[in-house]
Amino acid sequence: MINASTDLYCVLGSPVSHSQSPLVHNISFRKNKINAVYLAFEPPDIAAAILAIRTLGIKGASITIPFKETIMAYLDELDPQAKEIGAVNTVVNKDGRLLGFNTDSQAAVNPLIPHNIKGKSICIIGAGGAARAVAHGIAKQGGHLIITNRSHKKGADLADEVKGRFMPLDQIKSIQADVVINTTSCGMAPLHLEDFPFPAQNLTPDMVVMDVVYTPLNTRLLSAARKKGCTTIDGLSMFVAQAAAQFELWTGLKPDTQAMRDAVLENQRQSKNF
Repeated sequence: MINASTDLYCVLGSPVSHSQSPLVHNISFRKNKINAVYLAFEPPDIAAAILAIRTLGIKGASITIPFKETIMAYLDELDPQAKEIGAVNTVVNKDGRLLGFNTDSQAAVNPLIPHNIKGKSICIIGAGGAARAVAHGIAKQGGHLIITNRSHKKGADLADEVKGRFMPLDQIKSIQADVVINTTSCGMAPLHLEDFPFPAQNLTPDMVVMDVVYTPLNTRLLSAARKKGCTTIDGLSMFVAQAAAQFELWTGLKPDTQAMRDAVLENQRQSKNF
């Protein structure tokens, strides 16, 4: 029951209408009998949102597109991993001090480890906050990175950081890789549902294809990859893992990840968006 003692948590991004974060975190608060509520906000800019967190005493926040990098300048302290990656997806309000963390990196790498990515050629599409987290995690695992991105400078800078190779987006048809990872909003409902981030003709049965988009779960990229016989990894695994790590940072408790996953799947079944 919401009352005057209820703590507030939120997700900040644009767009956020598709976000399943309120669903999984509110379920976790209820299951752990925590008097808290989690809402979605779409602020005009991150500076105004940070001021709101400080003014209203919001206890914690998830950060998504397009604020994962720009938020860093407004925080009081950065976790070493978030600082190294150059992106924050989690804010903890500790007695008025805002601390920034990144739970994306390990969450993205864990599903790839069983595929022995060390020494393999791995193409990351995008160079935003999610791409940075994925790229730094894979670099630590010994993967050989190819970064392709619409913005030449942003993509080239990330490639330099992780000792990878940059290829402009207009050359994507010439990219050959063992693993392809989409970290952009291409394929995401509702605005980019029909977008396709990687040429279907470049997909081969021996490839691993991962998409960080989880709404819908079966993106156009993953659907095409399955038809070609590729091994596929959907975005829900990463989403649940990073959300669970966020919840633990905020509360000190480990949530029920199966309940989180089941809630998202059920919601997508009901909306016929999977």
